[in-house]
Amino acid sequence: MGSFQTYTFVGGRWSNEGDSIDAPFLRVSIHDSDIAIVTYAPGPDLGGLAYLGVQPRDYFEDPRASADVDLEAQAVGLASWALTVAETEVDPNVIRSLLAKDSVEEPMDVFVEETVVRLLESLGVPLPDDFQPTR
Repeated sequence: MGSFQTYTFVGGRWSNEGDSIDAPFLRVSIHDSDIAIVTYAPGPDLGGLAYLGVQPRDYFEDPRASADVDLEAQAVGLASWALTVAETEVDPNVIRSLLAKDSVEEPMDVFVEETVVRLLESLGVPLPDDFQPTR
């Protein structure tokens, strides 16, 4: 069985904040070590949402499981978030290479936690203390 974890980075630290957060934040929710849902604010006008591993629509073989994601906008949005919140300059192309593309059958890593580590390192955000990078 895969890992199920949710972490929220807010105020310069990882916390267990609820869904309603007014401050800039980054939330990573890992589902079965196959999908990581990344939500963040501030983000692009369309909202800060990206996936790592595979997109839910591909994982569940159901196009209704997740909306289309503008990967370019989210890569730029996450790079902007990193600069604004973590004071880290990162090339959006580095982030773009980590995001789950549409219709992927084989993700970049066997366990999405490995991709999460690369994303957090790119953003200049420390790993949560209790993060389990692999199962």
